[in-house]
Amino acid sequence: MLRLDELQRIGIVAVFCLVVSICRAGESEQVDYFADNALGNPLALVQHPAGIHSNGVTYIAYQGPLEDPYIVAYNHKTQQWQGPVKAGTSDLGKNLHIKPKTDNHGKPTLLIDDLGYIHVFFGGHGAGSKYGNNPLGRGGVGRNKHVVSVKPHDISEWQELDNISVFGTYNQAVKMDNGDIYLIYRHGAHRSDWVYQKSVDHGRTFAEPVSFLKHQQRTDLPATDSWYVWATRGKNDDIIFAYDYHLCWLQGEGPRGRGHVTERHDLYYMVFNTQSNSWRNIHNQSLAIPLTRELADKQTRVVETPEDHWTFMGSAHLDGQGYPHIALNSGRDTGVNTGGPKQTLYYRWDGTQWLGGKPVHSESLRNNTDTRGDFAVTSSNEVTFALGYEEQGSSIIGYLQSKDGGTTFNRTKSLLTSKNAEWALTALIDNAHPEARLIVAEKLPGNQWHKIYLVGDNGPVPRARSEADVLTPDDTRVLQ
Repeated sequence: MLRLDELQRIGIVAVFCLVVSICRAGESEQVDYFADNALGNPLALVQHPAGIHSNGVTYIAYQGPLEDPYIVAYNHKTQQWQGPVKAGTSDLGKNLHIKPKTDNHGKPTLLIDDLGYIHVFFGGHGAGSKYGNNPLGRGGVGRNKHVVSVKPHDISEWQELDNISVFGTYNQAVKMDNGDIYLIYRHGAHRSDWVYQKSVDHGRTFAEPVSFLKHQQRTDLPATDSWYVWATRGKNDDIIFAYDYHLCWLQGEGPRGRGHVTERHDLYYMVFNTQSNSWRNIHNQSLAIPLTRELADKQTRVVETPEDHWTFMGSAHLDGQGYPHIALNSGRDTGVNTGGPKQTLYYRWDGTQWLGGKPVHSESLRNNTDTRGDFAVTSSNEVTFALGYEEQGSSIIGYLQSKDGGTTFNRTKSLLTSKNAEWALTALIDNAHPEARLIVAEKLPGNQWHKIYLVGDNGPVPRARSEADVLTPDDTRVLQ
């Protein structure tokens, strides 16, 4: 018979083993998200690429605590995650106890140069006059910044380079076949030109900004011409540009005296040949830059949207023939400052004319709910959208496909589902691995902190909870 002290010893050992087992189970528990410290509106289509697949690794950028840029890497062969790592310090987000709590304009954009170094552009929303005169626009807040990894394909250590304009907003980065890098952005706050800066030495230096879309005061209305742009690699030496027009009303002007709200209209398209430094429209006619609204309307407009509908720029891609396909989000103005929900419409060029304009998710049009997403072109008549939408009370990320040139779209696969969430999505990851097509943040009502997912053809890529739960009490205390 066992003595009392032996029974006690056995009991202590059993409890210890149970605790160890529970801890190990917690460490190995898999969750669908890879981080839980995405802040505010941490992702968007416009700041792109936010994800790049290179040499078997997918690199991810998002807005984290204090609106600083955070980088994560996922190795598809080893199924190992690295990060999140803070890559730099944004001027934005440092007074989060003062409303508005987050600015959200300085989300990070990624690029990997031909030497393997990782570049991140972030933090800008017009900078403002405290940083000097802005010859191409009006001021704002937050300096545009540029950091680069200390080692190729390594996110562990970063250095800041002082080589781009502080006035940049909405960074978009494009690398050409010869290694040249183009950084494209708005040179200030709303009333500013859109520009590009070019680097021929792997992003170590950049030439001065070159304006290609002009802002200007209207003479017929108390408003300023402004723009929103989506740019990406085209065919050979081309960069393609899709954009919509922002009617930037002065204070107290405009519909019902709402003043400066997000009123945008129409859809435009043009092409920049980076070797000849020439611009052209869809009819191969030369364009004089910077382009004004008057010339844009005559020479580059794809479609004139209804006056009572407001737009929000989507993305653009080419098919195998080099013909452009464009997504535009458009919805009727419901009287709120954002205009109201917008549904994704699809347009394509068939060689002689623009076709399309039908919603990708028709139920969202009927219900007047938001959709957002990017798409891949398989052929001139076949496209697949990775779209965020609402259906039967659920928020869904799913694939919708058209095989008839956008006449009809069919839901082919649901990738991620949530209740009562709003989705923040990136553009499709550059050179994407099938396991990792896009980055998604799940925005739950009343919460500034969001879980963030890497989503591919089979849904989200899992991670151990002990690695994914990175939000700290110090992070959350800043918002209190």
